[in-house]
Amino acid sequence: MTAYRFAVNGAPVEVDVPGMRRLLDVLREDLALNGTKEGCGEGECGACTVLLDGSPVDSCLVPVCQVDGSAVLTVEGLAVAPTRPGQADGLDELQAAFLVTGGAQCGICTPGMLMAGRAYLDGGGGPDHDAIREAIAGNLCRCTGYTKIVEAIALAAVTNDGDAVR
Repeated sequence: MTAYRFAVNGAPVEVDVPGMRRLLDVLREDLALNGTKEGCGEGECGACTVLLDGSPVDSCLVPVCQVDGSAVLTVEGLAVAPTRPGQADGLDELQAAFLVTGGAQCGICTPGMLMAGRAYLDGGGGPDHDAIREAIAGNLCRCTGYTKIVEAIALAAVTNDGDAVR
């Protein structure tokens, strides 16, 4: 086994695991970050989406050896201590928008949708529904039909200037 060093949600971590261990398993089992969900285990559903150096990846397909020296952001990293005036409960504006629009139902796809949505917003994405649908195309949801999820990301896009979502 080899020690791999990387940052998770801004904090440095070191894990001594086999290099081909899935990032998903390292996050959930070794680092006790259970927000990232396993859906299909084949990279088809997007439930396990995390941001690797700012880009969305299916953590079920990424061996931990490929994240050595990188930065990983999980859904737990979105909810932080309030950093902006008016930011309620430490929620990222995207998380708050999901609450406002009812974008989450069963919760299996929600972490992956949030991470894909965050990557879209961080890339400068706006409230255009077609662009949002394209950005989350790798994430499947069986509950909502995507309308409320798209509305949540669009709402966060217009409030991404730091104003709290109400």
